[in-house]
Amino acid sequence: MIEVANVSKCFADLEALKEVTLSVKKGSIYGLVGANGAGKTTLLKLLAGIYREDSGSITIGSSPVFENPEVKAKMLFIPDHLYFFTNYTIQDMADYYRRIYPTWNQERFLNLQEVFNMEINRRIKTLSKGMRRQVAFWLGFAMMPEVMILDEPLDGLDPVMRQRVKNRIVQDVAERDMTVIISSHNLYELEDLCDYIGILHEGRMLIERELDDLKADVHKVQVAFSGEVPSGFYTDINPLYQEKRGSVHILILRGNHQEIMGRLQQYGPAILDILPLTLEEIFIHEMGDSGYELQNIIY
Repeated sequence: MIEVANVSKCFADLEALKEVTLSVKKGSIYGLVGANGAGKTTLLKLLAGIYREDSGSITIGSSPVFENPEVKAKMLFIPDHLYFFTNYTIQDMADYYRRIYPTWNQERFLNLQEVFNMEINRRIKTLSKGMRRQVAFWLGFAMMPEVMILDEPLDGLDPVMRQRVKNRIVQDVAERDMTVIISSHNLYELEDLCDYIGILHEGRMLIERELDDLKADVHKVQVAFSGEVPSGFYTDINPLYQEKRGSVHILILRGNHQEIMGRLQQYGPAILDILPLTLEEIFIHEMGDSGYELQNIIY
């Protein structure tokens, strides 16, 4: 559906993106993670056709994006910094969207008023930051896009509205095969949404993997012994990370779940449990040997 191949982009002497390649399948949700200045917003603006790549290629449905009205008519881009016409009401913006987007669904727009619970004749400039973001989603969902590109999309939303928006995104992906790319610093925000995750750092793609594959390869275990730790235990297990909390040892291990449990059980532990492992922990320990300060990348 979306293909980015060896894309680079420079601004004067700043190389914002360096031969970035990624692929997003139709009907999937792709999470893009990176520190400030990593190139996330630049990449999203290239995908939205706002910038033109200096080299490489970007296609959506096999068609180039830049200066392609047919592709852009089926795409929604909600940037980090929102813009609405001065003095426009929500209704005015809806009328504008209806004129320029052939997929606009007026019935859906009216139905969504119950979700966002705002008076459609309110001037958008009088709304709070979070309410303006709600308006952006309200208009976006009503235009029925095939591709949704979101830059820090849930910033400023209260917890209830945050969950409503996430549920609507997932529903549109399931029902209409919509494709979504979400950029965020917050991995917790992406963990229950995304099928795929990519990390950008200093303009380069560090890692791009299916989320289920990441979770299948790395495990968090707590283990305790009735006496001393058996000789050679840590050498044999070779954990990515280890710490001791009283008599309990917390380990991060890479490998097959059954093989890991089998190896640990050979040492006759008194306690052996698998603990929930967050996406944030996976990336810290998966990439910890790469020489990058992952804490700064994903916090």
